[in-house]
Amino acid sequence: MKRSYFAREKVLYLVLVLMATVIVGRLFMLQVIDAAELKAKGIERRTSSASLLPERGKILDAQGNVLAQSIPVKEVYGDPRAINELIESKQTKWTKEEIAAKLSEILSIEQEVILEKLNRDLAWVNIANHVELEKADQIKALKLPGIGFSDQQKRVYPMDRLAASVLGIVTLDGNGAEGLEAFYNKELYGTPGYSSQQSLLNPSQLNEPAMRGADLRLTLDATIQYLIEQQLDQLLETTQGKHIAILAMDPMTGRILGMGSRPTYNPNDYSTTDPEERRNLTISMSYEPGSTFKIITGAAALEEGTVQPDDLFEDPGYIQIGPRYITNWDSDFRPHGKVTFTEGMMLSSNVVLSQVGMNLGKETFYTYLKAFGFGSRTGIDIIGEDSALLVPQDQARDIDMATMSFGQANLVTPLQLLTAISSVANGGTLYKPYIVDKITFPDGTVQEKKPEPVRQVISKATAEQMTAILEAVVNEGTGAAAKIPGIRVAGKTGTAQKVDPDTKGYSKTDFIASFAAYAPADNPKIALLILIDTPQGESHQGGTLAGPVAKTIIEGTLQYYGIPVSGETPSEVSEIPETSFERPAPGEVVPERTPLKGESVVPDLTGLTMRQAGEKLAAAELHFHFSGTGLVRGQNPQPGKVVNAGTVINVEFATLEEILQQGSESEPPPNP
Repeated sequence: MKRSYFAREKVLYLVLVLMATVIVGRLFMLQVIDAAELKAKGIERRTSSASLLPERGKILDAQGNVLAQSIPVKEVYGDPRAINELIESKQTKWTKEEIAAKLSEILSIEQEVILEKLNRDLAWVNIANHVELEKADQIKALKLPGIGFSDQQKRVYPMDRLAASVLGIVTLDGNGAEGLEAFYNKELYGTPGYSSQQSLLNPSQLNEPAMRGADLRLTLDATIQYLIEQQLDQLLETTQGKHIAILAMDPMTGRILGMGSRPTYNPNDYSTTDPEERRNLTISMSYEPGSTFKIITGAAALEEGTVQPDDLFEDPGYIQIGPRYITNWDSDFRPHGKVTFTEGMMLSSNVVLSQVGMNLGKETFYTYLKAFGFGSRTGIDIIGEDSALLVPQDQARDIDMATMSFGQANLVTPLQLLTAISSVANGGTLYKPYIVDKITFPDGTVQEKKPEPVRQVISKATAEQMTAILEAVVNEGTGAAAKIPGIRVAGKTGTAQKVDPDTKGYSKTDFIASFAAYAPADNPKIALLILIDTPQGESHQGGTLAGPVAKTIIEGTLQYYGIPVSGETPSEVSEIPETSFERPAPGEVVPERTPLKGESVVPDLTGLTMRQAGEKLAAAELHFHFSGTGLVRGQNPQPGKVVNAGTVINVEFATLEEILQQGSESEPPPNP
């Protein structure tokens, strides 16, 4: 019995000795034999572990053109302490100078800059951000010690400056900081993931995949936006204005069709820009609107019945309110005599509108100011909107009431004003403006925006009366520069004096010229506001400077929408004999070579309308830059060229008559 006990004890001891031997042997292998290799792997593990960033969602225009998207890139970083350890223990053949030289060659960063970072006594230093995957792969192939990578997303804007202040910017950490990028950051950003190796002895992975962000489809249309951007650049060149803003809206729904301002910037390179250049003036600029505000005063008075279109007013060129005199824009007390309210609007008479506003009464006037949305934000879905400022009702004097009536004293934003004018255009309903049409989430669910009526401000009958008056302003009054043959345009000019910051009084040299319009007046598809701050040159009148711009944008937009010229307007094209011409049409396209992945063949756009050209280019995954109006008569690159997807195609439009005239001039004379 005793012998059996000692036998079992020996077996147990033997097992324990064997286990101890195995453990000691394993430790000897890890700590002595494989120590250098494991240390190197540990350093490598320490420099390669990173979270998985989600792909930020795209921002698309109303036609599906990509305005903003993210591409995968890498951050390159280093562990100077780990590099020192490896060099000191002679476990790497690389020196810091050699590492810096190779990185400099690939990343195009000065070698001294990289070497300075690698010489720091830190466990982590950033070497470069937004490194293209191809360059990152070149660095990985070198197996540089202590150099690691983490995933990043680079935000790119294929159309460069187009709608830059609307879209906003994305910071290095992948979060939106301005514009739509900031307002919809939660939806666009997505959900981060994580990937990590548990240990060297247990190579299993902990993985949590990243979830990409949602895509935004805007109400903004790139074709209309291009028209706006072109006119912004032209106005900046011709007027040398301090600030310029153009805003376009669908007055029947509150959908933003286009918005832009100058100065501007390229969001692909925002780090070198000033915040003032990135400001969206259409929603953030507070200013005294001048005579465009007379639409609001007139609509309120018509609704209350305190004025009728044919009511007569005495206009000697000035009106005295207490000790102060108010004059008309044509100044020096030039009398207009007895004029109707409609004629007062056509003449843009401050004298007439002062009387209209004061007859309305302070309490009623303020009720309408607030009903039209002034003094508060519209609630548009974009970062940066200002609420502007009204003179407090309890502090408003008679002189304030008089000047408010023709657009001075109170401050508004372009968005507030155009939203209010749109309620007159659509029959009296104030709509909440919005710019995102729908949000498409990664799981396929779609959240669509719907027009949101805020309140009924005036009756349909009043809206029709005011529209008729505004048509007269364009047809016979100060807005004649915006007249479009065959299209009913309603509009109002504005020329507001700016407050001199030194004297605190109104300047005699600095003005804000503006023009507000909508068309077709009986069923408007576009409402437009153009604003030029401190134009230089001989003219500072809104009708002169902004009227032609309004005409160009409205005409181009309606043509893009396929709105025909009214039947009562004679067509010059129809006078050309049927046998003398044939409408140009796209020809068959033969590609110069077979396109590779990521490339597109440029289609033939000859003779197409703006909408047709835009749809055809979008289908080919190409972007566009339009100039002129009418039908396509030229394009660059030419049909059949093979280009990268996303390339901008310059398209020139002209009227059919111009195209035919060009064709006839180029034809050889007939044989005798």
